[in-house]
Amino acid sequence: MVSFEVIGSREKAVAIVEIPEELEGRKVEIAKEIMGRHKNVKSVLKKASERKGIYRIRKFELILGEKDTEVIHKEFGCKLKLDPTKVYFSPREGTERARIASQVKPGETIMLMFAGIGAYAVIIAKKQPRIDKIICVEINPEAFKYMQENIRLNKLQEKIIPILGDVREKCVEWFGKCDRVIMPLPHEAINFLDIAISCLKKKGGFIHLYLIEKEEKADERAESIVKDLEKKIGKKVNFNLRKVLPYAPRVFKYCLDIEI
Repeated sequence: MVSFEVIGSREKAVAIVEIPEELEGRKVEIAKEIMGRHKNVKSVLKKASERKGIYRIRKFELILGEKDTEVIHKEFGCKLKLDPTKVYFSPREGTERARIASQVKPGETIMLMFAGIGAYAVIIAKKQPRIDKIICVEINPEAFKYMQENIRLNKLQEKIIPILGDVREKCVEWFGKCDRVIMPLPHEAINFLDIAISCLKKKGGFIHLYLIEKEEKADERAESIVKDLEKKIGKKVNFNLRKVLPYAPRVFKYCLDIEI
């Protein structure tokens, strides 16, 4: 059986499948089998490209089912509305979102860069309701629309501040005001580390920097990032590198947790 993931709820879900070239002729049969096993799946989408551009979206081919692929995904008691053909979202990262949420303390002000549909923010605000606020910056108008909807769905209007625009422009007004910065854009986040540092309060705080790296080079890269950071800010920091998810053969998504 080919690999696939399901996004949605018991009422309605979408299956996203990777079809190897040798099984292309059997894709409809595969889709029927998925829908037969998972009665809540109303559409089966085939990945038709890699994720591209600043919006981190890919092309899909509808193999079988409904054209309307908007769903409400349930995660740790939270509702996340999205259309996977228009925004970036990975249900496999749910455990990582919960891990970050478990570290957040009461009273924190958090900057969530590249916020997408607001999944990290919603999970954090639900798991730690005594936070001060979460500022969410997202450049994709479609993802921003869903973020606003998810804030309403989960009744978090008083905790989450959604901002549409570029991180480099929109984070400036929050310089020196944050206790924690989350950067879930693994291919590009490193290029915004200077902005993340500027967002932290003078006393310091936490940065969660995501990256993609070969397994054998991950530790070396993490140490290099931290060494450059320490040189820039003029003091030692604590850090921990955590493997999040497989990305390709011997290549993984990592989170570099930094305490300044």
